Amino acid sequence: MNSKPNSEFDPILVADIGGTNARFALITAFDLQKKQFVIEYNITFPSANFGSLEAAITHYLSQVSHIQPRRACLAVAGPIKVGQVHLTNLGWHFSVAQVKAEFNLAQLEVINDFAAFAYAAPYLDPQQNIAVKAGQADTDANIAVMGPGTGFGAACLVRTSQSSAVLSCEGGHITLASVSELDTQLIIELRKLLPHVSVETVFSGPGIAHLYQAMAAAKGVDAKNLTAAQISELANSGECAICDATLNQFCDWIGSVAGDLALAFGALGGVYIGGGILPRMQARLLASRFVERFGAKGIMSQYVSQIPVTLVTQDNIPLIGAAACLYVNEQS
Repeated sequence: MNSKPNSEFDPILVADIGGTNARFALITAFDLQKKQFVIEYNITFPSANFGSLEAAITHYLSQVSHIQPRRACLAVAGPIKVGQVHLTNLGWHFSVAQVKAEFNLAQLEVINDFAAFAYAAPYLDPQQNIAVKAGQADTDANIAVMGPGTGFGAACLVRTSQSSAVLSCEGGHITLASVSELDTQLIIELRKLLPHVSVETVFSGPGIAHLYQAMAAAKGVDAKNLTAAQISELANSGECAICDATLNQFCDWIGSVAGDLALAFGALGGVYIGGGILPRMQARLLASRFVERFGAKGIMSQYVSQIPVTLVTQDNIPLIGAAACLYVNEQS
């Protein structure tokens, strides 16, 4: 894909399909100098307005009827298996091959949302994101992406000097490890609530409530029945010391998890953290022991010390990643 004027560029239909919203756009150019995609006709619809993916695509294309894209990439919040996609929260099911044929596409890729995040990583704008940990990224090395939201997602952009590809995984279901005495106490309490204490059981929206329950028990305080939003509100207002300790521990402990995944993925190209939670906790994250715990890896501490960590607050990440997926595949 070259940086062409819009009149010569073969546009790409990209989409970010989630349980709440279906967002569509057209990629109309690639700026080679800035390494950024030009996103136009960005329109968001409530996903529930449509009974199927095909109906949503048809509606979007009717809004941009003067352009007929021949290639597309869709980022979806759900699993893709043998060319079949199930979006459980929407009740949508579709075949990649059938969608490709129905819309007369020469090329169609469907990827999950964290794969899109990984594809997007090299094309993010440093000015729009926040450096959590300084470091020196190796431009030919792997990049790890991760983040807590409704669940915990992780993926890796595997890179060599010749090519790159995305490795998707189920990193959120790795068993959560303790580093400090408090971690150990919390895991003991969490095991009373949950049969398997995974990364996602703490680092997710529901996980914050689990961590609060465990923190209260570890501190010998009766826990209230609080949601993640209520915990955050009470912590930020200073009304609840246990809630405050919960969010501080969340930011500290996720440093250890990020360091573990950086080692597992060999992420000398950098670590990017996103998801729906941490961008709303910027000040607390930057004031936490995240960096200290990220680097506390024994004989591999020097290895992780050089890895930069970025909190991604930039918009349109799935759309950028969808475009980058086609770009990477064309370059390989």
